[in-house]
Formats: sequence, structure tokens, C-alpha cells
Amino acid sequence: MVERAAALLATAHHAVVLTGAGVSAESGIPTFRGEGGLWTKYDPVKVSSIDSFLADPASYWRVSKERGTVALSARPNAGHDALAAMEAAGHLVAVVTQNTDGLHQVSGSRRVIELHGSGRTVRCLECGKLEPRADVQARLEVEMPPRCPNCGGTFLKPTVVLFGEPMPTDAINEAFDLARQADVMLVVGSSLVVYPAADVPLVAIRSGARLIVINAEPTPFDRFAAVVIHGRSGEVLPEIARLIGA
Repeated sequence: MVERAAALLATAHHAVVLTGAGVSAESGIPTFRGEGGLWTKYDPVKVSSIDSFLADPASYWRVSKERGTVALSARPNAGHDALAAMEAAGHLVAVVTQNTDGLHQVSGSRRVIELHGSGRTVRCLECGKLEPRADVQARLEVEMPPRCPNCGGTFLKPTVVLFGEPMPTDAINEAFDLARQADVMLVVGSSLVVYPAADVPLVAIRSGARLIVINAEPTPFDRFAAVVIHGRSGEVLPEIARLIGA
């Protein structure tokens, strides 16, 4: 099956990849769902909704502090590197991701569409100032919630999409445009149960693309795929990259 996936990507003219939490999990970043996921420990509505954030920013940051430390120290794994190499070699045109950790960019991927925003940037909702998450993370040791260095406000929020917030329109539109143009859609590390992200491969399929799914567990889209590989992206993607000379 790896050889079949490599053959499809080698001959593709407009291949697009959608990545999910399974890719980042191999870099040590806990997933949200599934065994040991964040939502098995916390109620997502209470800790990651815009309403709860606005009511009590400190509660949000107490939970986010630990995850931020892990995400900022994480490094791209072999799966990230393989996707960056495939893009550099002309076998992928873009990475559409549900992840907010920025590891695709760190690994060298150039065109990355972040459907759920970025956890590496923080915005003050009062004055609009942007600053690196690492700067805010350092202040969490001495102030909770962190204050904006520009206006002193306490409503500092990572530019991730919280429950109750709209998805970034530009990112969604770009992802669907890419899907409509795709001749091969590669899905890696996504359970394909979160919408509208799961609509991206559906749009690609309806536009005539061949679907490749690489995920540790079965997904609802496996039945539509030309190739399904149940395995770790950090092992499968480097082999595909090697086969296509990326």
C-alpha cells in the first residue's frame, strides 16, 4: 500500500495534504480526543470555549500553561520533515492542518493553512497587540492571568479557535479552493470526525481527487479512499518520500 500511495503522489499535479493531531502526537503533543486526550481530563466547554475564557481568563491559562510548555518544546518528527521534503520536491502544493502547534512551519513547509489558528501567537483582545506565545508563557510564572505589555489588559488569547468562535474565513476558503483543485488528497493523522475540516477531503473527492488516508485507526472516509494505511505517520511518510525521491 505504501508503494501505491507513492505512485499516486509521484504522478499528481496538485496534491494537497490534510493533517490532524496524530501527526503532532508523534512529537509528544497530547491529542484532544481519545485515550489520554485533553478532553478526557477537562470539560472542553469549561476550559476552551470563548465564553469561559471571557468570564475567567485565569482558568483558561492555568490549563493552557502545561500544554503550552509541551508544545513550545516539541520538535518536528520524521512525518513533518517528510511532508516538507515532498513539498520542496514539488509533490505537494500545500499543507492544510487542524493542528495549532506550528510544527509544519518549523520543519520547513512553506504553504501551511491553519484551520484552527496558531498557538504560537497571542493577541490582546483589548488593544489588538500580537506577541509570541513564548513571551506570554514566560510571564505565566509570575502573573495569572498574564497581562498585555501594551495596555495592561488581562484578555490575552492565543490565536487558536476556541469553542464558540468562528473558523478563520480566509483559511477555510483557501483550504476548500485547494481541495477543489486537488487530483490527490492525502489525509494524515486525522480521525476525520471534526467538521468543517473533514469536509476538505470530501470536497476533493467530489471534485475527482484520489484519496490516501494514513492514520493509526480507521476513519469514516476509509471506504472512499484509493489507499488506506493504518500506521504511524512518522514511519509511513518518510518511506513514501524516499520512494518518490523527495
